[in-house]
Amino acid sequence: MESSICGRVFKFGDNVNSDIIIAGRYLIYIEPADLAKHAFEMLGEGFPDKLRQYDILVAGRNFGCGSAREQASTAIKGLGIKAVVAASFARTFYRNAINDGLTIVESPEIYAAVSEGDTLNIDLAGGTIAHAGLEYAFPQIPDSVRKILELGGLANYLKANLAADR
Repeated sequence: MESSICGRVFKFGDNVNSDIIIAGRYLIYIEPADLAKHAFEMLGEGFPDKLRQYDILVAGRNFGCGSAREQASTAIKGLGIKAVVAASFARTFYRNAINDGLTIVESPEIYAAVSEGDTLNIDLAGGTIAHAGLEYAFPQIPDSVRKILELGGLANYLKANLAADR
């Protein structure tokens, strides 16, 4: 996890369902690149490739609602998305994203302020998002969660802790 993430925004609305992120028929895949080929594809032809042009997804309320599938965050990572900023997240998606090492930030103010194609600069350590000359605060990520994200997810975090105990 980078302490600062800068990039172009793709903007979604409210209630982006995990079934829209990755359809159930693709749950046979576990690799990010394989899942990414089918991410958001039900939104239209070539949609996965379109999203590869962006770095940050911004969404409204309840991002990741629906089925409790960890492949949703894996598919997003496979697209090369560096972070998801939403007004709120479905709790299961929120936890799955952390476990998978996908940076997520809750900021209702950003959703109202940005348009597709805008640039955001997220300062994870400082708890701010810069956009169009303004700064928006968000709750800082706890140190324990930041460590999981820095190591690329919960599995890598556990491996590092087990290795340290030896």
